Amino acid sequence: MMRTKTSAKDLLMRYTPVAVALSLLAATSSSVLLSQPPEQLDPRAAALLSEGRSAAAAGNLDGAIDAFESALTVAPGSVTVLLSLADATRRQDMQGKALHYYRVALASDPRNISALAGEGMALAEKGATEKANRNLARLQSLCGKDCAEAQKLASAIAKGPAPRMVTADAAVPKTAVTEN
Repeated sequence: MMRTKTSAKDLLMRYTPVAVALSLLAATSSSVLLSQPPEQLDPRAAALLSEGRSAAAAGNLDGAIDAFESALTVAPGSVTVLLSLADATRRQDMQGKALHYYRVALASDPRNISALAGEGMALAEKGATEKANRNLARLQSLCGKDCAEAQKLASAIAKGPAPRMVTADAAVPKTAVTEN
């Protein structure tokens, strides 16, 4: 029996389905392997986190920040602890410090919508509305315009920056000499 030479069309038709199936298998398995497992907090960190949340709910922001910082030493890099710490410092009008914590959380989890919203609110409170609008656009692309975080950020941007406090050095009294 005489063999004929296979054409390129025959090779393409013969191996394309196998190549497509293998590429789908590789894409699916690689995305599953690279996804992060849910964060498991150390029991001590979880207790400190709970203590900090109850202190924040009671209005004791200094105590809450202390508890969150202690939890961060037990579980360094924990996104949950970082977000709680950032929220407490933002509520205490320390937007610069809150931005730091939000950015550390976003470095380890760039698609975290709570971190994006919190960073955007801190930026809006500082007066950086252009950057806050960028966060809002990214947030809306991740979760849509109707998600709670996007709506909170949009209202914070509309509210505008928080009023700044004037220090005693910045307030210069007017010296006017008047006669009695």
